[in-house]
Amino acid sequence: MSGQRLQVQFSKIYAHFHGKDSDTNLQDMSEILFCTRRNARMVLNKMAEQGWLTWDPAVGRGKQSRLTFHRSQSDLQMKRVREWVKDGKLDAALEHLDNNASKLAQLIQEQLGVTTQEGKQIIRLPYYRAFPSLNPAKPLRRSEQHLITQIFNGLTRINERTNDVEPDLAHHWEALSACHWRFYLRPAVKFHDGSLLSAADVIASLENLLDNAYFSHIEKIESPAENAVDIYLHFPDCRLHETLAVPMAAIQSKSSMGTKNAERFPVGTGPYLVAENNSRQLVLRAHDQYFGFRALTDEIEIWVLDSAAMCYLQPTASLDPTVLDSRQGALHQNAISNGEHDRLALDEGCNYLLLNRRTGIAKDPRWAEYLHSRIASFSLMPYLAQDGIGEYRLTNAYGLVPGWVHTNAGSSDRTAPAVTRLRLVHQADNPLFPKLAHALKAMLAADHVALDIDVVSYEDMMQGKSAKKVDIWLCGMSLGNQRSDAMLPWLMNFNHMSVAMPDEDYAKLEESMKTWRGMPNKPFPAETLGRMIVEQRQIIPLFHIWLGVVDSRDLEDVSSNNVGWFDFKSVWKKPIF
Repeated sequence: MSGQRLQVQFSKIYAHFHGKDSDTNLQDMSEILFCTRRNARMVLNKMAEQGWLTWDPAVGRGKQSRLTFHRSQSDLQMKRVREWVKDGKLDAALEHLDNNASKLAQLIQEQLGVTTQEGKQIIRLPYYRAFPSLNPAKPLRRSEQHLITQIFNGLTRINERTNDVEPDLAHHWEALSACHWRFYLRPAVKFHDGSLLSAADVIASLENLLDNAYFSHIEKIESPAENAVDIYLHFPDCRLHETLAVPMAAIQSKSSMGTKNAERFPVGTGPYLVAENNSRQLVLRAHDQYFGFRALTDEIEIWVLDSAAMCYLQPTASLDPTVLDSRQGALHQNAISNGEHDRLALDEGCNYLLLNRRTGIAKDPRWAEYLHSRIASFSLMPYLAQDGIGEYRLTNAYGLVPGWVHTNAGSSDRTAPAVTRLRLVHQADNPLFPKLAHALKAMLAADHVALDIDVVSYEDMMQGKSAKKVDIWLCGMSLGNQRSDAMLPWLMNFNHMSVAMPDEDYAKLEESMKTWRGMPNKPFPAETLGRMIVEQRQIIPLFHIWLGVVDSRDLEDVSSNNVGWFDFKSVWKKPIF
């Protein structure tokens, strides 16, 4: 019998006896439940196992049995509502609560934050979308970048506090020549499925990346001995250990790559394994055989709540990655200055428009100049204000990264070269982008330029699919750290730049990367390249957003990273004595 059916049966019994402990018999119970005496006994035993009541059967003919209630009907109704909330069935829960939004908010909030169950520390966090793919080799949005670092390890990693490159799965490395590097693997490292890490896993994971321009200088990868990997290059890279410290170079289990569940349930070596991953919930469980320090928090549950549910959350939400949906949501209005635990920072990146100068309307210099001069965050704000944009944490962007000034305020004096229709595509599952797209549509309509808007997945956008049919892409980028070379993986991974840029301009980017990799003491010319692609009328920066973690002091050692989350394995709850 299902739990819901058992609760219905309990309601019948409770209503019949008005919730009062009573003397009765099995025959009466079978009539109340409309079943046989045998089934009635089975139902009563199940309810007793749940702790809802006690059934003390009498011995002897004509004796009355004793029925004692331990739960009320309203208790079980609230339990059902709590289960609906946990399963994401918020409409059903709200209806059962007589559409009382404040009660629903309380139920949502009481299940979020930090809790202890059976001696295990669990953190429950709200989020606005699911994570159907946690494959590090695919395009990674901001939150996926963070989750990859919790599930996987690379040969090397970037320290979130210092931005320095550190050993990870490789405990040592050396450049045997300008085009030949050797990495030495830690022994006895175990994947989440219990299998041992081998050089074959490293080779398979890295070979999966070689179609990307960022890794295209890798010629071949071999294993000269157990726990050693040799990487041969087409041209020198004196920073190969830094090149491999990006999330997409995470090492996967070769045997699990390409399997049916590899996207949702990847197998890595990191401090957390994926226990559940569906449209309503992502559950990460501590990897007890992790080669580093075992995670202090046993389980992370990320609840997927839609925009309506997010509105129910109160400013006292226990712990809230403020990346939620770029909205103020659970933030105090003065969170920026509320102290160390509530401090926010501008994301190292921005939302931007990418013009198709290769096959789209912007291949005509007149249109490229018009769009670049007409569109700017300042000129969009009046249209955004009409759509309730005030609830979003936006700051005007004058360059790709906060602090860069490479673009001017938009000019309303510009006129379109002709009356025409453009096609804009933006990434799905981002609540801000539809507002930006419709604001842009309204602004261009004043210039007699019609804008068709379509939505694609982030993966399709970064892969540059159907580029010939697109004039403008609306997308976002987050560099993940403050290193000078942080922009390079975004520029050169996948095809989003190469399908939008003329060949000669993209060749300049490739040459800049190649030249820099061969010069050991030269900082990466990030701002120079950022200015170049803006001044080429290739990209129009729009807005930066604020990121951070608001903490109600339930946890120790909470510190926001550069993608608006915190290191799961390092936080913990102090016991109350």
